[in-house]
Amino acid sequence: MDRNTALALVKEYVSDETLINHMIATGAIMGGLAERLGQDVERWVVTGILHDIDYQETKDNPELHSIRGGEILREHGLDEEIVHAVMAHNEIHGIERITLLDKALFAVDPLSGLITATAYVMPSKKLEEVQLKSLKKKFKDKTFAKGANRDQIKTCEEFGISLDEFLEIALNEMKKIAPQIGL
Repeated sequence: MDRNTALALVKEYVSDETLINHMIATGAIMGGLAERLGQDVERWVVTGILHDIDYQETKDNPELHSIRGGEILREHGLDEEIVHAVMAHNEIHGIERITLLDKALFAVDPLSGLITATAYVMPSKKLEEVQLKSLKKKFKDKTFAKGANRDQIKTCEEFGISLDEFLEIALNEMKKIAPQIGL
């Protein structure tokens, strides 16, 4: 599956533009990480885009989120590595994150939200204005974007990327797709 096919599939299940933008941003960051780590970029982008395919359906039942997503992806013929990464990104299930793909998706998910929130507090409300220094400051401020789990983001160290490098990769990748996500 390629990026465009993944996005078309998402739009069959998700109508919320904010959620779709989050999924596109997650895919972009995953692609940048894949490139840095020598992994299959398209596969990682697709995983990021698809990771919350069930969220609109399961948002009121967190115990179903990502399990239903895994079912949807299996129904559409996605391979088990991608299915497992999607299921493991919701820690409520206690599914072990084994592969690099699993670990990366888990760390990236909240980071896309932190970067988006940082852009929203800029005077222009645009990503182009967000600097790494500003993002680091917002990361340290636990009262800012409380839903962006800092401990989860810091798990980037489990796959050999320092927090500073992780933030920089993520910010740069989101800036590349800013017009697509309205930032």
